[in-house]
Amino acid sequence: MRALADRDRIERLLHALADVAERSVRIYLVGGTSAVLFGWRASTVDVDLVMQPDDDALFRAIPRLKETLQVNVETASPLDFIPVPPGWEDRGTFIRRIKLAEFYHFDLYAQALAKIERSHRQDIEDVRAMLDRGLIESRKVRAYFAEIEPRLYRFPAIDGPSFRRAVDAVVGAEPT
Repeated sequence: MRALADRDRIERLLHALADVAERSVRIYLVGGTSAVLFGWRASTVDVDLVMQPDDDALFRAIPRLKETLQVNVETASPLDFIPVPPGWEDRGTFIRRIKLAEFYHFDLYAQALAKIERSHRQDIEDVRAMLDRGLIESRKVRAYFAEIEPRLYRFPAIDGPSFRRAVDAVVGAEPT
């Protein structure tokens, strides 16, 4: 079994990914990885990421890096779970550049909504931490949800009214 990904293990992974990138690539970090790097969590089970553009050298290296660094790595992002408006790449929060790799936190509003939709205890705690730290704003979370709501049909497992109630429960209902 691989170890939990703490800040040090994540940092080693970022450097290792940068070492194998053969061209300029943006790597967007997601979920618990963002929580660890922002500092409200000490560790996460796995490092979720998505890259733009896809880089075959990185994909080929991930299984080896998982073993040598003893860290779980998954290619997963909010794109897999909820509709994400175009331009998400430009809404990422820059972390740093290492060699040819630029690292970003995936669009924080998309992350928050994906976590709310999933509604695990840790996910809701993460969203509250994002709100408490001013990384996201309740009003903008509601606006982002309103933007994606008409496209929820593309994700048949999501019940729109339940999702809306969950958003209201976490960030507060729209003031009247």
